[in-house]
Amino acid sequence: MKKKSARMTTPAADEPKIPEQHLEGRPVVDPEPSSKSFWTRIDRPFIFGFLMTLGGLAAILLGLALSNLSTVIIYIALALFAALGLDPAVRFLERRGLSRGVAVLCVILGLVLVLGLVVWAIVPVVVKQISGFVKDIPGMISDFQHTDLFQTLQDQFGDKIDDLLADAQKFLTDPGNLLTIGGGAFQVGSSIANAISGSIVVLVLIIYFVSTLPGMKQALLRLIPARDRVRIGALTDQVTDSVGGYVQGMVTLAFFNAIVVLILYTSFGLPFPILLAVTAFLVTLIPLVGSILFWVIGTLVALFTGNILFTVLFAAIYLVYMQIEAYVLTPKVMNRAVSIPGSLVVIGALAGGTLLGLLGALVAVPVAASILIIIKQVWIPRQDTRI
Repeated sequence: MKKKSARMTTPAADEPKIPEQHLEGRPVVDPEPSSKSFWTRIDRPFIFGFLMTLGGLAAILLGLALSNLSTVIIYIALALFAALGLDPAVRFLERRGLSRGVAVLCVILGLVLVLGLVVWAIVPVVVKQISGFVKDIPGMISDFQHTDLFQTLQDQFGDKIDDLLADAQKFLTDPGNLLTIGGGAFQVGSSIANAISGSIVVLVLIIYFVSTLPGMKQALLRLIPARDRVRIGALTDQVTDSVGGYVQGMVTLAFFNAIVVLILYTSFGLPFPILLAVTAFLVTLIPLVGSILFWVIGTLVALFTGNILFTVLFAAIYLVYMQIEAYVLTPKVMNRAVSIPGSLVVIGALAGGTLLGLLGALVAVPVAASILIIIKQVWIPRQDTRI
């Protein structure tokens, strides 16, 4: 019996209590795990199982709710992402003596003006060139069949090339297939209406988020214990600054890509320059792989014109621009964003693009950078204190 009572006595009960002020700065020692099984330590297994079942049902209901609210969540994420990108411009105007409200008004008016110019000047031309592209597909394929490259491919692969081009022409020139791709006429009209309404909702949310961003930060900090607010506030500012710098940097680089493509296509007389410039702007928003992807797209479109010389020139000049962008423009433009390893950029872009498309690929990199900041400044220091 003495041995049994000795086992039940914990060493901690015999040690003197140390005041809390003397515990500061001491390393954190994790308690030793119990030798008993987890299931043998459950006092009321029925109640435990009942609560576990309720927790599982609550998780399923939460997952269903999030799936039904996916569109709203995407709108909120896109608006918050854009607001963080506009916030540095607002603070720039504040440093020039303007109040927060006037600075927000100036930035929002500038954004609306730019979007209005894009819709008025570019969208009609892009729609016209898309319809022209569909109509010119047979002629482009016919011109391609008279090139030396086609003859080389035909000698290599035989009649399979002719069959492939014939099937592609038949599919792309069939209006029924085009409607099938868009989900039918009703689906196309519904998609256009949803895009317009979604754009209005996102614009309203951007205005709200940009106007109340400091207040939102302070409200979130009030939920954190007072002793940690200064450190968490500095960490939050660092994360938001990195996201804002990244958004501005990616939009600037995508704009440079669009200008280069517009100049090259116009100078070489290649078809649909504005359409390809807009495509370059959207595609090159994808980090790291966007420029390579558009290089393939732009080269293939130029190849179908049948002019091998201009196709090679475009491919070579844009490839040189990609090197200039990677080693000159990107370090200068992205100096405010947090640098992360290239492997994480690729993995994040692929994962984000798979989950949320273009928005996911765009958001993935700053999200990964924010996680790295939290790991470096919160998780690693806490782990360093453990022995």
